[in-house]
Amino acid sequence: MSGDSQIEVPPSFLALYVAPGRSKPQVTWATLASRYELCEDMAQMLTGHAQEMAFRTGLPEADVLRRCLDGLQADDSPVSREESEWVVRRLAELVNWLPLDSDGPGAA
Repeated sequence: MSGDSQIEVPPSFLALYVAPGRSKPQVTWATLASRYELCEDMAQMLTGHAQEMAFRTGLPEADVLRRCLDGLQADDSPVSREESEWVVRRLAELVNWLPLDSDGPGAA
């Protein structure tokens, strides 16, 4: 954490920006903090949408998460592919669902 910022970037997000074999992120702290805030905000904003989609459609939680991931990976998305995967993992955590990478056969 930077001395002039109150933001604590979790290790799971920091790992997106640290190259294998390295210990420091490939971007500045300001960029890292900004990207984390965007991704965390997106995950928070998607919680209600995901829960409502699961309730209204009756889709399994994994299908709802996949749809969210597909939307986040669209060409006009403000997040990278790696960030979109983090957002969906965080979303699953926030709504207390199994993440896509651990929900069994066919997981993304």
